[in-house]
Amino acid sequence: MFKNAFRKYINNFRGFTREIWILTLITFINRAGTMVFPFLSKYLKEDLHFSYREVAAIMVCFGLGSMVGSWLGGKLSDKIGFYRIMVFSLFTSGLGFLILQFITSFVGLCIGIFSMMVIADMFRPAMFVSLGVYAKPENRARALTLVRLAINLGFIAGPALGGLIIMEMGYQSLFWVDGATCIIAIFIFWFKVKEKKKVTEVLTENSDTAIPNSIFKDKPFWIFLSTCTISGVLFFQLFSPISLYHKVQFNLTELQTGLLLTMNGIIIFFLEMPIVSYVERKKIDKVKMVTYGTLLMSISLFLLIINSWAGILIIMMLFMTFGEILTFPFSNSFAMSRATKGNEGKYMAIFTMSYSFAQILSGPIGLEIIRDFSYQTNWIVMGSIGLLGTIIGFWVIKLVKQENRI
Repeated sequence: MFKNAFRKYINNFRGFTREIWILTLITFINRAGTMVFPFLSKYLKEDLHFSYREVAAIMVCFGLGSMVGSWLGGKLSDKIGFYRIMVFSLFTSGLGFLILQFITSFVGLCIGIFSMMVIADMFRPAMFVSLGVYAKPENRARALTLVRLAINLGFIAGPALGGLIIMEMGYQSLFWVDGATCIIAIFIFWFKVKEKKKVTEVLTENSDTAIPNSIFKDKPFWIFLSTCTISGVLFFQLFSPISLYHKVQFNLTELQTGLLLTMNGIIIFFLEMPIVSYVERKKIDKVKMVTYGTLLMSISLFLLIINSWAGILIIMMLFMTFGEILTFPFSNSFAMSRATKGNEGKYMAIFTMSYSFAQILSGPIGLEIIRDFSYQTNWIVMGSIGLLGTIIGFWVIKLVKQENRI
């Protein structure tokens, strides 16, 4: 019985091209090394002693840089090709991490983190376009999931290792590790993957769907982005208010916070691919999965209202994790399915910008609510926003069904 289950699990990973596996490898190396981001708000608050308002302002710069980078990455991917953008982004952001550790002033960090995120997040839409080029048409959703698994496998090692590094050597060491892993990852990509410029077919999965030729006329896509932004706002609570809440309310160490995030990565690593494969086989509506995932994220934040028992952090993380499993791979897949030939970079740029916008909103709004009211008020507000995202998701399902009947 165990042998059959294991064989079925392994079968989910068959059929990918060599380039997809290399993309997965460099994503893992890069994600495992990106240890600064989960601890950024803690670094700013506890090591550099910035106020909540200053931390919030720096996180706004983080999100703005991410938005600009996502747009540039998608635009330039359509203009000069995803390959050059990926090489430039990872190599330059690696150097940027090495420089960022020496900047400790408020204004300097605002400028430095904004610039850093512009360069770093040019990578994301370019990488999504590369999956559309290197993956077989029937494997694109699974290829997205495979890359997400690499991200989460890196997420298993990264936060726990990052917590250990902080405890033993301090926050500065993380910048050296982040910079080195970005540079190592892109050299592997450069040497092992040849540039492939031509996209031979439309990325649309459902040729019967009446998708508008212009992205600006694609009403279901734009409304869907609202749910994506809201799910992103809920998810990014993990890296700012929640990581601070661990210390303030339950006195957790950086290692314990890292282990909770590691649990998240382990569950996703083992369960996401089978769940995605099942949904694809059964042809279950992807927007419906995103909607249910947003609901689970909303519940996870409502659970944090319980503040007298540390075990609630584990239960909360379980709900957040399964929300991620349902939300992120299928939101990626739906966005790619809307893209027509020649507009792939533009679609994926705007899609990734929705999460960058979520980064701008999530931490600063959460920290302002906490500063003026309380952590518990923030969990109520964020959970309620998640319920709104769920309602919008059901609206998109209705719009897509109407579109398919045209």
